[in-house]
Amino acid sequence: MPKILIYITAKVIWQFLFWNTDYYENRAHVHVGKRNTERLCKIWLEPEVELASKGDLTDVQVKQVMSIAIEYREKMIKQWMLFKQGKTIRIIKVKK
Repeated sequence: MPKILIYITAKVIWQFLFWNTDYYENRAHVHVGKRNTERLCKIWLEPEVELASKGDLTDVQVKQVMSIAIEYREKMIKQWMLFKQGKTIRIIKVKK
C-alpha cells in the first residue's frame, strides 16, 4: 500500500495512501488514517473531493483530512495517474 502524502502536525501524523487493490478502481481516491487506525477513511478525489466513508475517524478528524485532501488534490491525482500506470510514486511530506 503505497503512501502518497504524509501530513505532520504537532498533534497527529496523517497518512494518505492507496491500497494495491485500488489499481482496479477507475475513480481516483485515497485512504487516510493515522498510526493504529484500524478502519481508514476513504476520500474520492474526483470529480470533486468527497467523503466515501469515515472509517474510525471522528467528525473533527474527517473535517481536517478533507481540508488536506482539498489542498493537495491535484498532487494526489497526479500520483494516482502514476500509480495506475505502474510508475514510481513519490511521497509528499508536509510539516505544519
